[in-house]
Amino acid sequence: MSISAADVKKLRDVTGVGMMDCKKALAEANGDFDAAIDLLRTKGQKVAAKRADREAKEGVIATGSTADGKTTILVEVNCETDFVARNDNFQSFASELADLVLADLPTDRDAFMNSTMKDGRKVADALTDMTGKIGEKIDVRRTHVMTSADGKIVAYIHPGARLGVLVDIAGSGDLEAAGRDVAMQVAALNPIATHRDEVPQDVKDHEMKIAADQAREEGKPEQIIERIATGKLERYYKDFVLLEQPFVKDSSTTVGDMLKGVGSTVKTFTRFALGD
Repeated sequence: MSISAADVKKLRDVTGVGMMDCKKALAEANGDFDAAIDLLRTKGQKVAAKRADREAKEGVIATGSTADGKTTILVEVNCETDFVARNDNFQSFASELADLVLADLPTDRDAFMNSTMKDGRKVADALTDMTGKIGEKIDVRRTHVMTSADGKIVAYIHPGARLGVLVDIAGSGDLEAAGRDVAMQVAALNPIATHRDEVPQDVKDHEMKIAADQAREEGKPEQIIERIATGKLERYYKDFVLLEQPFVKDSSTTVGDMLKGVGSTVKTFTRFALGD
């Protein structure tokens, strides 16, 4: 049967698949539009299977927030190449996924994969379809939902959308400005904890051991080894504990002191770097 250019264009507009593939699908489906969509989806499933072992390390970090700023999310949506990551269709898809996480608040990645898109598809199926449409493996590596009990969540997406941070901040003053300063601090210096008591004990023990071994290698007297190691641990806290780090905008003060000065406190943070 004859397939009109208008039908091919309509199918392409709906699916985003190339014109020739749309024409072939319509011909194979004898002009049945829905059947042609199913055929293209089947093609997408084959593409997804064929590319399942490919690494998808590029992509974007997307975010979304409720109107009151109490709940905010991060989503890492992956593809294989930076070229696709900068594609408008891919970025729109990532934003749609971020909105869905915000709406459903899934408890984990598996729950998110079973969430339903606006068009009725499961997220897992939408990823398969997008893989077929774009021709690269498309995946959602992780999501994170953060809710503030008595403050707000401030989000920061670094230019290029390869890194995102959420900060739970409370107190007085301009929480948005203070939270953004802290989020940019987290983005730049990658602390491992907010407070020193959150540093795992095995990490503390490891740092103490390294410092003690270094001191012995340098020939330091045994009676002062522990004091030296403790001092090195204090230095570790200044490097890797958020509130004890020098503030990037003013290294003469710490992040903790900066927050005290503006009447605010930070409870926790989350940092997504693409591929971490």
